[in-house]
Amino acid sequence: MSLRTPLGRVRGLGSAKEGVHHWWAQRITAVALVPLTLWFIFSLASLAGADAAEAAAFVAQPLNAVLMLLLIAATFHHLQLGIQVVVEDYIHNEMAKLAILIAVKLLAVALGVAAAFSVLKTAFGG
Repeated sequence: MSLRTPLGRVRGLGSAKEGVHHWWAQRITAVALVPLTLWFIFSLASLAGADAAEAAAFVAQPLNAVLMLLLIAATFHHLQLGIQVVVEDYIHNEMAKLAILIAVKLLAVALGVAAAFSVLKTAFGG
């Protein structure tokens, strides 16, 4: 016995097997963002009153550079996953939905790469 409707069977509609992966990815990035965001906030507080050279020296330390890159990756991936859910739930025109999802994904990648490039350039003294 199938729980799918006759129309769903004819159209071949059913589980795309993507929902659980998406749900887990969003939860994992959310959990990863908690300690990374706390580290970032405490780092900013410790840099209060520092000049640009001191901030660059902070980012140039290997642990800080790696944590900053992890924060960037988790933030932009989490952002993209969250916006994807909103778009899929509230945009009903399929062409508009596809265009927005592609734009969001490309924008998240572009901004993430730009942020990572800035960290790496600062860390390696560029």
